[in-house]
Amino acid sequence: MYNKVFKRLLDIVISFFAIVFLAIPMALLALAIKLDSPGPVLFKQERICKGCKRYKILKFRTMRTDTPKDMPTHLLQNPDAYITKVGKILRKTSLDELPQIFNILKGEMSLIGPRPALWNQFDLIEERNKYGANDIRPGLTGWAQINGRDELEIDVKAAFDGEYVEKMSFAFDCKCFFGTILSVLKSDGVVEGGTGELAKQKDNAENESAKVD
Repeated sequence: MYNKVFKRLLDIVISFFAIVFLAIPMALLALAIKLDSPGPVLFKQERICKGCKRYKILKFRTMRTDTPKDMPTHLLQNPDAYITKVGKILRKTSLDELPQIFNILKGEMSLIGPRPALWNQFDLIEERNKYGANDIRPGLTGWAQINGRDELEIDVKAAFDGEYVEKMSFAFDCKCFFGTILSVLKSDGVVEGGTGELAKQKDNAENESAKVD
C-alpha cells in the first residue's frame, strides 16, 4: 500500500513544494554556472528508471562541455580536470542533484530509492536485477548513498539497494532522508574517481608505506 499509493503521493507533494521554495536558490545556482563556464545550465543524461526503461535525468552541469558523454565519472582518467570551479562546490554539497525534483514530479523518480544507473552500466543493472531493485523508481537519494556512496563497489551497492527494497516503508524512507542530510553535511562518501576509489587510495597508501619501511 505504501509503495503503490502513499509513497507516490508524498513524492508529488514534496517535489511540488520544493520547486516553489527552491525556485530562487536554483536560479542563483544557474547564474553561477553560466558565469563560471560556457555551456548549458542543465546536464541531461540517459539513466535507467523503473522496469529498466530509459529517461533523461536532470542535473546542474558541473563539468566542461568537452567531457566524454555517457561515461561514469570513475572511468575518466582524470575526472577532476573536467570539473568546473562551481561544479566542485555543487558536487561536494550534492546541490547539482536539485533539478531532479522535476524528474520526481513527472513520476520518473522518487525522493528515496536506488540511485539511477547509467544506461550502459550493465554490471550495476545486472546486479540490481538479482534484488528486484530495478522494479521500483530510482531515487534522489537512497540507502546506499548513506552507506558509502561513491566509494562502494558495484556488488555492495546493489546489495544495499536490495536491502532497501526489502525494508521499504515510510519509517525507512525517513531514515534514509535524514541520514542523507547528515551525510551531505559531513561530505561522507564523496570521492572524485567514484566506485572503489577509497579502497584504491588505501591500497596505494599502504604500498607507499611498505616501500618506505
